Amino acid sequence: MKSVCVLGAGSWGTALALLLARKGIPTVMWGRDRRFIQEIAQAGENSRYLPKAPFPSTLTVTSSMEEALLRAEIILVVIPSHGFRKVVRQAAVILKKRAQPPMAVISASKGIENSTLCTMTEILEQELPPDLSGHLAVLSGPSFAREVADSLPTAVALAASDAGLCASLQQLFSTDSFRVYSNLDPVGVQLGGALKNVMAIASGISDGLKFGTNTRAALITRGLAEMTRLGIKAGANPLTFAGLAGLGDLVLTCTGDLSRNRQVGLRLGAGESIDDIVKSMSMVAEGVKTSRSVHELARKYDVEMPIASQVYRVIHKGREPGDAVRELMMRPPKHELHGVSFC
Repeated sequence: MKSVCVLGAGSWGTALALLLARKGIPTVMWGRDRRFIQEIAQAGENSRYLPKAPFPSTLTVTSSMEEALLRAEIILVVIPSHGFRKVVRQAAVILKKRAQPPMAVISASKGIENSTLCTMTEILEQELPPDLSGHLAVLSGPSFAREVADSLPTAVALAASDAGLCASLQQLFSTDSFRVYSNLDPVGVQLGGALKNVMAIASGISDGLKFGTNTRAALITRGLAEMTRLGIKAGANPLTFAGLAGLGDLVLTCTGDLSRNRQVGLRLGAGESIDDIVKSMSMVAEGVKTSRSVHELARKYDVEMPIASQVYRVIHKGREPGDAVRELMMRPPKHELHGVSFC
């Protein structure tokens, strides 16, 4: 039986650790805050981020990364994008000391690094020992941590460039309530997971402005078109965006009340400032930072992304949400499939 290390003790890291540990897989969850880790170890649950989900005996927690990585055959990195590289760099120092490399390193983080515009697997490639470059994978899709922890039926995508690795990891994560579909497009799966957060902020802004369900449907549909356009330019399979990591995650995050990014948009639409919103949140809404990365990626690839551009302006340039929506509506007429090809 494979042993697993989960780097990250937030809600999503905890949900995935619970999923694996409940299967009887020895699982260690690492968090950097020693006091917090001691608290949840004593409580037997992550009472701060995922309460009322008791830890099984197969799940242990630690603030020692060396202890967490010592024997792990599978490493799951669930760190917000802005802290992802630092944690991976720390892990790399420990992994270089091991006689045998782990079987796989999986990213379950949904973001794009601001300073470099790297996806999370690109960071893994850059920071981890070279012998791990063919052992990287991505887990993404429509999956609120709370519902996964409550064992509600969920379907996700697991992507790797190697079909054999992908199939093996698909079996590792699959349960009677967590269905895993394989995918050989890590680029598209990661872009889908990151870009949908920006579109969810747009959807929340629309709902905060009381614009109704017609507007929300339009934003979701045209948001998907923007995601696909960028994905094509970045080398992704356009069909990935019609799947779980694209449309599936987009619909969930744009409509679900558990979506932190949608909540950010709702509060922006209601007139709150982004600074006040971010300060009041205990968990990260990736779309806030990713909006800057997506703005820069659109410029890099010369892709038209009007919704993402307006979200960037609202968050980072102080644009009024109502003005942003009006500008979107008054753009010159376009063909619906402008810039999108599925061939």
